[in-house]
Amino acid sequence: MERVIVLLFLIIFGISFSPAFAQENQSLSTLITAQNIKYQDCTKVFNIDNVSLFYLTISSINANRFTIDEIQSHYGYILFTAVNKKFLATITNVNTNQAMLKITPADNNYYFQPGIYLNIFKYIDLNLKNKPESMTFTQNQADN
Repeated sequence: MERVIVLLFLIIFGISFSPAFAQENQSLSTLITAQNIKYQDCTKVFNIDNVSLFYLTISSINANRFTIDEIQSHYGYILFTAVNKKFLATITNVNTNQAMLKITPADNNYYFQPGIYLNIFKYIDLNLKNKPESMTFTQNQADN
């Protein structure tokens, strides 16, 4: 019950500060009700490199409490389950300073809740300045 309340709170909080929703003024029921989604709405270009976007996407999926089924870092995709439906998050390089995230249903059925991809995009937008930094480990750190 607490997870449902927290999820609804996060959705409502995310909607109130989203510029996309400020323009369209969508209600909560619109976000959690399954509907036909345009393919173009499932893609977004971010002003960040593709490696950082990959890690932010993993973090966003985890923060939204979706289940990560498979991660393939070499090809830049993440397979995850949200609302009993599998999705594929694909990260591609646009140029050195931009990367594109595409979140598509694994079964190519674009009838799902738009809050799934909008919450992921919003989380990434909010955390762009907190992008992960590379760390080097010494042998002693690796042993611990």
